[in-house]
Amino acid sequence: MHRRTFMLGSGAAASLLVIGEAAEAQTRQTQSRRRATPPAASQYRMKLGCQSMPSTDAHFEVFARYGVRNISARATVADGRMYPTVAELTTLKQMAERHELSLDMLEPEILNSTHIDRERHPGIMLGQDPDREREIEAFATTLRNCAAVGIPCVKYNMSLLGVLRTAPVEGRGGSKYFGWDLAKAKPATPLTRAGRVDATEFWKRITYFLDRIVPIANETKVRIACHPQDPGTPPGGYQGIDNVLGTIEGLKRFVQINESPYHGLNFCQGSVCENLTDPANQIFDVIRWFGERKKIFNVHFRNIHGARNRFNETFPDEGDIDMVRALRTYAEVGYDGMIMPDHVPGMDDPLVVDGKPVWTPRAENFAFCYGYIRGLLQSAQRSA
Repeated sequence: MHRRTFMLGSGAAASLLVIGEAAEAQTRQTQSRRRATPPAASQYRMKLGCQSMPSTDAHFEVFARYGVRNISARATVADGRMYPTVAELTTLKQMAERHELSLDMLEPEILNSTHIDRERHPGIMLGQDPDREREIEAFATTLRNCAAVGIPCVKYNMSLLGVLRTAPVEGRGGSKYFGWDLAKAKPATPLTRAGRVDATEFWKRITYFLDRIVPIANETKVRIACHPQDPGTPPGGYQGIDNVLGTIEGLKRFVQINESPYHGLNFCQGSVCENLTDPANQIFDVIRWFGERKKIFNVHFRNIHGARNRFNETFPDEGDIDMVRALRTYAEVGYDGMIMPDHVPGMDDPLVVDGKPVWTPRAENFAFCYGYIRGLLQSAQRSA
């Protein structure tokens, strides 16, 4: 190359580098100013929600009593079918409407947070045909039927290990805080029935599913919201499984496979925090990354003590995470969906009517969380 040409090329490259660095600096300044400016009241458009079961009139009445107006629920499906019919979804939606509830999300019949050794429909996660193809078609039918009824979102899991926990610890007032301590974890068997599933194979199964389902989500305009794997486990696997959706980088990769406005996350703040080494400081940038890309379709608004490999789930007001700041961050990125309790501390407190329990245990702890979230939302809206 001619020396003068080389020098001109080097100068142009240097100029481009300076321009690029200046642009990045400007972006950081803009983001810093935006974060320094509190969100306006109109930005707090989140809705208090819940996904607790069962889907009954009595349970929906409890939602209404505590000011929950937006819910995720499961239809009553006959004959062990892997998808709800339009009629079954209509019945569920009408029951919600009787209590002035909006059915914003459906819990499907397959792809739940069940350990693969107990899963009744394992075809998708095991990558085994013809069961996998039948289950994918059932999930596609679920999306089509939701579109027919007007249910805008379906949540799901892509998990082989389910929700892993070690022994709970004592919490305030006799409650139990569930959690995970990797050093004390003792798997029931060295391997699951899935055998060894390394990261490459796990991504292959995830991509196979998304290649077939994201086009259906685009066609029906029903969003699909995947839950992070809970908890993150060590590289190299736990029970032979590499939990690829148990890291932030894994979740980022996931939402960029077949990128679509209808493909995102059931953003469990608790699970995300459990996958961070310093959640008290890191969670806000994670919310921003997914929120600014409109990949947060639902929020499980919960708190923890601890970090990756060792944590306990707490009441929302006493964990390590600044929940006021977290709520503000969701507002900053324009999130306007449901924000709901999840994994509330345990206690033997069933709600009883006429001598019969009509709701799951932890009823009063859920009620506390509803009040906490509503109070945060109203305070933010009034003071903004």
